[in-house]
Amino acid sequence: MLTTHPSLAPDGAPFTVLTLTNAQGMRISLMDWGATWLSCEVPMGDGQMRETLLGCHSPQDYLRQTAYLGATVGRYANRIAFSQLTQRSHTIKLVPNQGEHQLHGGANGPDRRRWAIVARDEQSVTFSLRSPDGDNGFPGNLAVKVTYTLTNEGRVEIRYVADVDRLCPVNFTNHAYFNLDDNSTDCLDHRLFINAESFLPVDREGIPNAALTPVSIGGMDFRQPKRVGQDLLSDDGQRCVGGYDHAYLLSEHCRDGQSPAATLWSSDERVMMNVYTSKPALQFYSGNFLAGTPSRDGGEYGRFAGLALESEFLPDSPNHPEWPQPDCWLTPGDTYHSMTAYQFTVLK
Repeated sequence: MLTTHPSLAPDGAPFTVLTLTNAQGMRISLMDWGATWLSCEVPMGDGQMRETLLGCHSPQDYLRQTAYLGATVGRYANRIAFSQLTQRSHTIKLVPNQGEHQLHGGANGPDRRRWAIVARDEQSVTFSLRSPDGDNGFPGNLAVKVTYTLTNEGRVEIRYVADVDRLCPVNFTNHAYFNLDDNSTDCLDHRLFINAESFLPVDREGIPNAALTPVSIGGMDFRQPKRVGQDLLSDDGQRCVGGYDHAYLLSEHCRDGQSPAATLWSSDERVMMNVYTSKPALQFYSGNFLAGTPSRDGGEYGRFAGLALESEFLPDSPNHPEWPQPDCWLTPGDTYHSMTAYQFTVLK
């Protein structure tokens, strides 16, 4: 279903909202502004629907929130240190938007633009966007498409395809925040598993400041499921960024999109979400600075109201070719492909 919202986006045209529904009655809503994932309602089998995604009350609220709720972010998701790219001894200056660093592609990135709807049916929609040469400092003209599909098995698949006409790093992701308890409390009592042996330490600005480190250091280990709040703020690496806001390098066997990279359980154990991805890393963000973000009920979210599991290359990867992951630089003539899926299961 496609609806036009009466309020206007910054380009002067109405927001367009689409709703996808599967055979079991699960519903997800999406918006063309930012190719944004707005809502994810899971049928609980007792006639009730459970909202599993943080979101705003109206499209206009998305314009004033700064948490990237459900947005498509790129050209390069996460942080690039000192807003510069280094490739073959050549330095490219980007436009900073977080102090002297660049975050999620810059201040006016794809999350702040209207995407064209190029294909849709009851269970799938494809958005497209063109980003010109020099956009937020990135080299080359880029064309990108993102397709959201809701399967009858309760799986939300997000697939990206992109190409460029100049060498450029490309790293798109969705910045959804999950709360499997119907947003009724914070996410600290959710249980989480992350299939990763190492993570990247960061400084207080979120910039990697050390080599990949075993997850056994501090409170970073989620190889066995545990409460998100169990070891929260238990080490200096977390305290400097207010909680978890770290990239985990996924175990190689789960980078094919077939084995779960992460699993999340609601605090009442009724909903489980498996995360599958073709990307080499997940950024786990525990919603440390969500306080004051416009909420779905017209109020405001609090700290730790939801958590993000962003599939990606490691942050600042263009400047770290030594890291053990595929090359994040896209060459003209090659095509960028990325897949992430969120599988929702009602347990009881």
